[in-house]
Amino acid sequence: MLAQLRGTTLYFDVEGAGLVPDGGAMRERPVAMVVHGGPGGDHSGFKPAMSPLADAMQLVYFDHRGQGRSGRGDPARYTLDENVEDMEALRRHLGLGPVVSIGTSYGGMVAMAHAARHPEAVGKLILIVTAAHGGFMPRAERFVRDHGTAEQQRACARLWSGTFETAGQMADYYAAMGPLYSRRYDPAAAEAVRGRSIYAPEPLNRAFGPGGVLRSFDLRAEIAGIAVPTLILAGRHDWICPPEFSEEIHRLIPGSQLRIFEGSSHSIRNDEPEALNAAIREFVAG
Repeated sequence: MLAQLRGTTLYFDVEGAGLVPDGGAMRERPVAMVVHGGPGGDHSGFKPAMSPLADAMQLVYFDHRGQGRSGRGDPARYTLDENVEDMEALRRHLGLGPVVSIGTSYGGMVAMAHAARHPEAVGKLILIVTAAHGGFMPRAERFVRDHGTAEQQRACARLWSGTFETAGQMADYYAAMGPLYSRRYDPAAAEAVRGRSIYAPEPLNRAFGPGGVLRSFDLRAEIAGIAVPTLILAGRHDWICPPEFSEEIHRLIPGSQLRIFEGSSHSIRNDEPEALNAAIREFVAG
């Protein structure tokens, strides 16, 4: 499905019913907006890993502008701030009240900023393997320099320099980095995910390359004002957004909850999917 808003076209998809029979009445389930990472990818990596949550809430997936099945538009607008306002515009376009906002990695950065800037739009906030400022990047660069294979170091050199030219190069990057993203890395399953994903190099380059938005962004002052119930989830072995960044977010957001998944790297939904969905389900129900 497509929504025309803010000078672009956003693709969105819905999984699960919003109203369900409950005896002699119809019961309304909470609506969750699921915010994908990258940038440069799409929402497809959440399927089918998060699909079991659709029996407890209605899931609204969407692709950021310039990515996935959304319109490309002006590359100068491939920014965190634009993605935040796109998310809010889509929420209003769909006529939604306060949502459960579930952001993973870069999507967590978008979700954090959205909750801080549009407090009336969010009922509960779930932040998965993310960071509140650009300090995660030099930390990740050091990790790959010290622990990465030669192939992984070459792949990340293209990431840090912002020189991806094709979707195929992005697929090669994820193939090389897969064992760092997931401790339960399955090459065949990962190849299937890459095959059904739509990659867009330009948003990734503009985020991670020299002068990229993710090198200089800093949400720490903003998120200290977030007042909605917040759950923060981290992977103990995450190489790119390690737990120290989730712990920092936990200290900054009053009353937030933090859980670190001891068996996971950056992809908790691959390493500990049942435990991840159970944590989300419990938090939303509570």
